[in-house]
Amino acid sequence: MSNPIQKLMGLLPARIDCAIIQSDVNRRYFTGMLSSAGTVVCFREVSYLIIDFRYIEKARQCVTNCRVIEQHDLMFQIQELLRKHGAKTAAVESMTMTLHDFAVLQRALEKQVQLDRSDVLSRAIYDCRTVKTPEEIEKIRKAQRIAEAALAETLNYIRVGVSERDIMLYLNHAMLQRGSEGESFPTIAGDFVLMDFGAMVDGYHSDMTRTVCVGQPTERMREVYGVVLRAQEETLWLAKAGVTGRDMDACARKIITDAGYGDNFGHSLGHGVGMEIHEYPNASPASQAMMAEGNVVTVEPGIYLPGEFGVRIEDFVVIHEGGCDNLTEAPKQLITL
Repeated sequence: MSNPIQKLMGLLPARIDCAIIQSDVNRRYFTGMLSSAGTVVCFREVSYLIIDFRYIEKARQCVTNCRVIEQHDLMFQIQELLRKHGAKTAAVESMTMTLHDFAVLQRALEKQVQLDRSDVLSRAIYDCRTVKTPEEIEKIRKAQRIAEAALAETLNYIRVGVSERDIMLYLNHAMLQRGSEGESFPTIAGDFVLMDFGAMVDGYHSDMTRTVCVGQPTERMREVYGVVLRAQEETLWLAKAGVTGRDMDACARKIITDAGYGDNFGHSLGHGVGMEIHEYPNASPASQAMMAEGNVVTVEPGIYLPGEFGVRIEDFVVIHEGGCDNLTEAPKQLITL
């Protein structure tokens, strides 16, 4: 992946001399290294990763776009870097930083620089992360192939008498056996059996839902499944750059409402996926987000009938100018076991 820090600094207004990044996900995104601690201090000419002794050797080996500094006195070291580069304004991650962490920075740096606590840095980070590079998409695709192979194995395991917990454990183990770093999020399994799960490769998540039937489905089950499938397929045809998240949600919601189940579709149509399982842009009734080339978003309509059953079908796609590339290859016809 090209240097994401250079891209980030190019997106920030000229009045921002420095960006301070401390959140785990963003630190991994910009340095390529997984760690539970560390601070990235970015200037337009060079960037630094300040990290403690636990990770210093690993950082020196794998971080190539920052100068790696062993942490001894973090605030003093940041002060020294700000002084060295003549920085007057430093932006922080306002959307992820805690009040405590901001107060610590403010006490240490307020006499030296103006801390920009607006959303300018967080918005620039989102702009970087929501448009995926080909390398990122390939990692997401690998995670999805792992999840699909695990699903195929799990379908052979599901039978009458197997508990939801056993299905969840089996599916998670099957993903780990195939190389997933861990489950993308807690696996959900429900009646008629609804499985929402994902794998993870190099920090990038996959996300999918499939609903299968143990035994013979009733006509009502077939009807509801068909409505959900039609809503999803129509929305996949619509998905492309320039379409808003609200338009995508409305497409699926109209089909479900016209079939008489509008009150039973209680969540948004979809969300972005990347280094976090829920990212920008969203596809919801209120979403003003405009889909852009390189966005990865889910399309997951559902119908939930209280006391009976629920159906959700979820794929996730890469948005392009003329349409979308569906990363999900698992079959969507109603599977009976």
